[in-house]
Amino acid sequence: MTARASSPAASVLHANFVRSAQAMRALSVDHVQLANFEAMAAMLIDCFRRGGRVYIAGNGGSAADAQHMAGEFVSRLARDRAPLPAEALNVDGALLTAIGNDYGFDQIFARQLRGKLTDRDMFLGFTSSGNSPNILEALHVCRQLGVPGLMLAGRGGGAAAGLASVCLTVPGETTSTVQELHMILAHSLCEVVEQALFPRQTRLLPQQAVPEYVR
Repeated sequence: MTARASSPAASVLHANFVRSAQAMRALSVDHVQLANFEAMAAMLIDCFRRGGRVYIAGNGGSAADAQHMAGEFVSRLARDRAPLPAEALNVDGALLTAIGNDYGFDQIFARQLRGKLTDRDMFLGFTSSGNSPNILEALHVCRQLGVPGLMLAGRGGGAAAGLASVCLTVPGETTSTVQELHMILAHSLCEVVEQALFPRQTRLLPQQAVPEYVR
């Protein structure tokens, strides 16, 4: 049997596999960013232990990442356990359009944080560019209120790197690669938090059904 020539679709897929693998490999040996990951995980664990809430936000695909991560904390990632308090700030259309209309789109997260943050809470933002104005405004609020502001960023961290308490910056030339790495980091942070806070809880096997009494 002769090998088929690569189709345009297969070539795109292969190129994306290569880009993602190269970026993951580079991040896996970046000791500065690995230390930032450990610091971020420790801060999340401390926040939840103190009864705090994690507010998460992003724009576009990063907004979906924020919702995804909040869902993992409140529901679960891999262990049956108590819910953890987390909230994505980009889900309430009425609230977002009210703030955007009255105060500007760059204030849609900052104004929510001013009304919700307590000294036990923290903010975690996603930005592939590091320069999303509404994320930067949210970090300014965190600084003003003395609350930790964590950041998952790309492209060197942008302006967010100088404002965040911890800025974990991933490699990647394309937005899609940056967001792929962000989701690996988000899942890994959730996993570390679950292991630390619920060490005796059962880890679910891939196809294991959830018992009725915990549904």
